Amino acid sequence: MSLDLLALPQSTPDRPWDDPAAYWRALTAAVDGVSGPVATLHLDALRYNALDMLVRSGGVPIRVASKSVRVREVVDATLAIPGYRGILAFTLPEALWLAEQGHGDVVLGYPSVDRTAIAALATDAAAAARVTLMVDDLAQLDVVDAVAPPGSRETIRLAIDADASWRAPGLGHIGVRRSPVHEASEVAALARAIAARPGFRLVGLMMYEAQIAGQPDAVGSGDAVIRWMQRRSGAELLSRRAAIVAALRDIAPLEFVNGGGTGSLELTASDHAVTELTAGSGLLAGHLFDGYRAFDPAPAAAFSLEVVRKPADDIATVLGGGWIASGPPVASRQPRPVWPQGLRTLGREGAGEVQTPLQGEAARGLAVGDRVWFRHAKSGELAERVDAYQLVEGERIVGTTPTYRGEGKAFL
Repeated sequence: MSLDLLALPQSTPDRPWDDPAAYWRALTAAVDGVSGPVATLHLDALRYNALDMLVRSGGVPIRVASKSVRVREVVDATLAIPGYRGILAFTLPEALWLAEQGHGDVVLGYPSVDRTAIAALATDAAAAARVTLMVDDLAQLDVVDAVAPPGSRETIRLAIDADASWRAPGLGHIGVRRSPVHEASEVAALARAIAARPGFRLVGLMMYEAQIAGQPDAVGSGDAVIRWMQRRSGAELLSRRAAIVAALRDIAPLEFVNGGGTGSLELTASDHAVTELTAGSGLLAGHLFDGYRAFDPAPAAAFSLEVVRKPADDIATVLGGGWIASGPPVASRQPRPVWPQGLRTLGREGAGEVQTPLQGEAARGLAVGDRVWFRHAKSGELAERVDAYQLVEGERIVGTTPTYRGEGKAFL
């Protein structure tokens, strides 16, 4: 089917997920005829999330982060909604593939030294016009020049990734480790060096404030500290990003200034230096995005596994489950059993390579052949485990859509 996220559902409650029992039982009924592990996309929830992010963005265009989706049809359907514009890809081969599919504005979110893909980009005029590489070091340009010397290739579009972390007085580096250029003077020096290099054109800037966008602020006793950090970091970033943008506009006519993420849409949209936002995780809503004050996403993506044994009255073992998210090796990266409520993984086993025992009172009511529903910690990584999502509305499957894996693509 062709997804249309602007199409209104037929006789479906506005927020069916507000009644968890009804929501998960309806999903169970929908997949009753499907055997084995099954992943679903609930179209009402996906629609809600896509429109809610637009409200939160306050009219600033949103670039779709493909790594947090990895389903081409969902990316296409989201971009068909007014207010969404362009893709932030995660590898250069993926960016080239998306450009081949007709997408005209694909920014690579991370540097690439994939020489085969660089050669393909450098010799394809259409791709070079549609794809923008991300850089933060002149050494990355040296790789491009070594693969395709200037004068023998298309002009390569570039954007600078500037570090958006907070270097807090007395506390040090707060945020993720991304770009080596942090201060306006450092970014400007890199921009001037790019402008002096033949065969490149600087068109954009990206600054991703992970310590705000990717850090939940409503999860427990440390919330006050997190909120304090985010207020201080946000104020510092507002001033520094403005200085960086002002410096760059004296060097090159920027087409875009990109910032934010699902967790910081409101804050980043209020920054007048920013021309576009990036978001993707909020569409499918992995469970790591449950702990934010500013928004409450619907659980659009989920997967269910079948009970295959009962080693004890209060333990039900499902086939599969070890679909662990990237990041630090902590419990929050495990898939979360959400229905029936009250199930938990065992401390010594966790989510297993082949089977996962789940313990709790709810297990007493489970029989061999029953289903347990899970949510992945991250939004896009579930797609690496399945070939397709079942598309669900109400209590029925209305179609299927292939993941990147289902289309034979494994980019990372």
